[in-house]
Amino acid sequence: MERRNFLKSAAAAPLFLPKSALGANGRVAYGLIATGGRGRYLNRIFQKLGAECVALCDIYEPNLQAAQKDSPEAKPYIDYHELLARPGIDAVVIASPDHHHAPMLMAALDARKDVYLEKPLSKSLEESLAMIKAVRKSKQVVQIGMQRRSAPAIMKARQLVEEGTLGRITLVKPQWHWNISNQLDNSPLPGKLHWDRFLGNARKRDLEPMRFRKWRYFWDYAGGNMTDQGTHLMDVVQWFTRSGPPLSAICHGYVAKMIGAEHPDVFSAVFEFPGFMATWTLDYANSYQNGWSITFMGDRATMLLDDRGYRVYAEPWKPDAPPIHDEVAPVPVENHVQNFLDCIKTRQDPNCTVEIAAAAVAGPHLANKAMLEKKSVRLPGGYLGT
Repeated sequence: MERRNFLKSAAAAPLFLPKSALGANGRVAYGLIATGGRGRYLNRIFQKLGAECVALCDIYEPNLQAAQKDSPEAKPYIDYHELLARPGIDAVVIASPDHHHAPMLMAALDARKDVYLEKPLSKSLEESLAMIKAVRKSKQVVQIGMQRRSAPAIMKARQLVEEGTLGRITLVKPQWHWNISNQLDNSPLPGKLHWDRFLGNARKRDLEPMRFRKWRYFWDYAGGNMTDQGTHLMDVVQWFTRSGPPLSAICHGYVAKMIGAEHPDVFSAVFEFPGFMATWTLDYANSYQNGWSITFMGDRATMLLDDRGYRVYAEPWKPDAPPIHDEVAPVPVENHVQNFLDCIKTRQDPNCTVEIAAAAVAGPHLANKAMLEKKSVRLPGGYLGT
């Protein structure tokens, strides 16, 4: 951000703006923890929006070197605790595997850093509660990377639901289809990897390169795409219906083509909500209706949300009837990052708080438990105020 633009925005900011919310040159100074593909993508967006990357941390040398191409002045680290101890850092961006989310967030809060944490929030229902408690004990701004919460088109679509356009919603069908599944690559990794640091609090084992390359598909490190993609979509379901997390879940899935993975690349979960039900289906071995979508089925109309935008079709549905509402709009990550940067200055809660993120991932956590135990699983009474 140019100085004159910063001064203009600062003039409109509250008088209680803390000095620590600004770097020495008038920009938010941040460190990036975990510089894989997602981390580097976020790093480019943060810098595009005027923030300054002053530190980078990763346990895999090729990722760290790749990130330094975008941020050549940033100091590299292997130990994220050393990055957090560095003076002059206002915030951190965390894009690590899921099993590192809770310990890294806790350490960042202890270091009094604001945090942009990638989704899903947690690796378990219990971790979610501990993370909420830690954030609320602190004075830090924490944004979870669920960018639909900052997307104008999604907000407009929600307003239509609020106005009763769909009538009574009886069934919601989130889904995600990509034909990307293949056998996992377990060949040697190029470059240096600090394997013990990658394992962190997970069980100790000898190096298996596929576990690092595709960590999301192993139970020790993540909840698969059930919690990853499911966090995005179930959040929209709960946001639009004002429902809170589901009461219970059942789920079935299997590994179709991603040989070597523990978590399935094809699954379907059914969630019980008060007054309606939702199905969450993923198939990474087929591209029909490619990408993500959420279908809200009401007795007055049906709404289809996807990467294109949203369409609403009146009831009774007719194959040749045009939509009564139709908006083409993407879901920009930039809006969500900008909201976080704005909140660093105002000290207000961002668009996706830890409470929102905990509620969003609660259903997917239940579904994973149901799939592993091969039975219906209910949410504990009183969880997140339910």
